[in-house]
Amino acid sequence: MPLIAQIAQAVTDELNASAILPGVTAVRSYAPQYELPEMDILHVTVVPKGLTVAAVGRSANQYDCQIDIAVQKRFQTDAPAELDPLMNLVEEIAGFFRLKRLSAFPAAAWIKTEHNPIFAPEHMRELRQFTSVITLTFKLCR
Repeated sequence: MPLIAQIAQAVTDELNASAILPGVTAVRSYAPQYELPEMDILHVTVVPKGLTVAAVGRSANQYDCQIDIAVQKRFQTDAPAELDPLMNLVEEIAGFFRLKRLSAFPAAAWIKTEHNPIFAPEHMRELRQFTSVITLTFKLCR
């Protein structure tokens, strides 16, 4: 399995082993596509995003692996009471990985989280769907 896929799978496994997603299973995918009616339930999708390799010596390289985690769900109203729990979930997922090494891949250490934009406004307007994507970057040397 490619390195970036191994890291994405380790992130997926960590999420599913945690108590963050009760009743929801995170899935790893390369090109997640859901039909709008499927979005009435919460989807958490882990996607490999990018890989940067840099030399750190004559015989070692640093690999920075970027992994996206998407949280998506269709909503009935755009009231804060309905959307705040989804934003809380995104923040909880981001916090869960902060300063963490992956259990299934301990050589990979978290180095940063990016969350910009906080949510996709076009999904809110056009689909009445909450979509938020965080990007985690893990570093490993070998």
